[in-house]
Amino acid sequence: MILNIISNAISVAFTLRSANVKTGAIPTSVTSANSCPLSCPFMGSGCYAESGPLAIHWRKTSSGERGSNWLSFCKQIEALPHGQLWRHNVAGDLPSENEDRELISPSYLGYLVAANIGKRGFTYTHKTQREANFSWIKAANEYGFCINLSANSLAEADSLAARKVAPVVTILPIDSPKKTLTPQGRAVITCPATYREDVSCLTCQLCAISDREVIIGFPAHGTSKKKAEKVFFLKEVTQ
Repeated sequence: MILNIISNAISVAFTLRSANVKTGAIPTSVTSANSCPLSCPFMGSGCYAESGPLAIHWRKTSSGERGSNWLSFCKQIEALPHGQLWRHNVAGDLPSENEDRELISPSYLGYLVAANIGKRGFTYTHKTQREANFSWIKAANEYGFCINLSANSLAEADSLAARKVAPVVTILPIDSPKKTLTPQGRAVITCPATYREDVSCLTCQLCAISDREVIIGFPAHGTSKKKAEKVFFLKEVTQ
């Protein structure tokens, strides 16, 4: 009953073959904005999905004009061919069961992980504020659904990587070098799709590797990239 109630509140738009050059021609999804944690520092302040063509798609998904409920979405994932690479949440986050949207719903996640068995789904989450989330994220990775922990600074990337729960990604300043190190010496490489036209999620696939140790960096981008970059620098000086 709980899952049915929540699944009606969440809308997910699934695209079988993305036309986005950054992802490449793989299946992708967008989850309604009410999945995003209220603690996300980019909400209304630099989120790349809040502007441009993606923002239109996301708004229509969030209003329910596009997409389906969670259970219908999971059935679409279950129907994908064996071994299919796909990216969950070009916009949006993992659904929650609480008002501040911080606590990942094990019911939601369990259905998705089960649907993904035999496929190669990957995603990212900013839901790193609740201790309980880490056990669910670790289990999802162990069962083949790769969830990357999203950091807002190099220092936070160190903190998340030290947990040894899941691979880590982080935002970077706009003009970051292609390779850098965290304060504790962990390797960070910039997502090659951000600076090479011949690379996409389809050809790179690093973010789909659950046992990856290298941290992937994403330079602030989009029309509000200056705001996103400011978040990075503020986090760096406060952590």
